[in-house]
Amino acid sequence: MPALLSPVLDLLTLQGTITETEAVAARIRRLRIEGEALSALSVLPGQQVRVMVGGGLTLRTYSIWRYDPAGAVELCVLDHSAGGPGARWGHGAAVGDRVRLRKPEGTFVLRPDAAHHVFVGDETASVAFGAMLAALPEDARISGCVQTETAADRLRLPHGDRLDWSLRADGSLADAVRHLAPAPGGIAYVAGEARTVQQVRQVLVREAGWDRRSVLTKPFWAPGKRGME
Repeated sequence: MPALLSPVLDLLTLQGTITETEAVAARIRRLRIEGEALSALSVLPGQQVRVMVGGGLTLRTYSIWRYDPAGAVELCVLDHSAGGPGARWGHGAAVGDRVRLRKPEGTFVLRPDAAHHVFVGDETASVAFGAMLAALPEDARISGCVQTETAADRLRLPHGDRLDWSLRADGSLADAVRHLAPAPGGIAYVAGEARTVQQVRQVLVREAGWDRRSVLTKPFWAPGKRGME
């Protein structure tokens, strides 16, 4: 990275060091990034950070798995088969590596006062879901559908026993939502592959009668789309 860029990046990004790595599912690694600049940030459950990857100015977005106000951000990075720059960074990240990232951002966040929380998504959504679920009390009304490629790709989530888990080979996520048939009156958090997110949203709004304002969506990836591979 050109030295002239460093002062500019210091203004735009926060710096930290990877202090822990751990395999938490077959294709998912937990990365703990610590640094003084990461203390006392404002973080809402479900928000993301944009990380500089690939040794250059490429940015990739990751949901925050856990945040420690003392100065640590934990991410769970999926090793995509497409092998984009984000996947390569996550696969090769090691303890001691320096990391630059932007401040937490995003509106796909927990609505804590909802009467019912419905979570629908895939592996890429499960990280944000984990942060949201961890912030909910034991007596919260929770349901949803999470779909993965294999059972080994399932991330252990708080309240995860209240969700319906399935494999993509079992059928579409839209059909899983039809089977779940959540009644309107809460908040649905729908995230994952872009086309699937739209299909699920249509099922909830057009078929199940949900108010579109009560369906929060976040497309995390799309095959072949630059920046979302």
